[in-house]
Amino acid sequence: MSTTPEPQIAELTRLMRELTEERQWATFHDPKSLILALVGEVGELAELFQWLPADAAIAAVEDAGRRERVSQEIADVLLYLVRLADVLDIDLMEAARTKHAASLTRFPVDEFRGVAPDKV
Repeated sequence: MSTTPEPQIAELTRLMRELTEERQWATFHDPKSLILALVGEVGELAELFQWLPADAAIAAVEDAGRRERVSQEIADVLLYLVRLADVLDIDLMEAARTKHAASLTRFPVDEFRGVAPDKV
């Protein structure tokens, strides 16, 4: 990563765009293909936790080998998501801020403290 004041998501977006352009991969980075790649990477991340009891998941990542694999899969998920947002011309940080603000309103702390929301 550079030491410029460029916001980190913008920097990742630029770096992924440059990687894509230098390799002439844009033809492979249509939204459908990026979404399928993203789903595949989420699947690889899920596989690392698939048979672990829920309460053992954090402790399992203390193992250096598993931690490295988890880190790599999380990075893959993030990079494909950043690339997808770029291709669709979506400001990822603005979308995340908007969604976060909506969640603050939708799930008031006094009503949802310690309570999982129902899926409606």
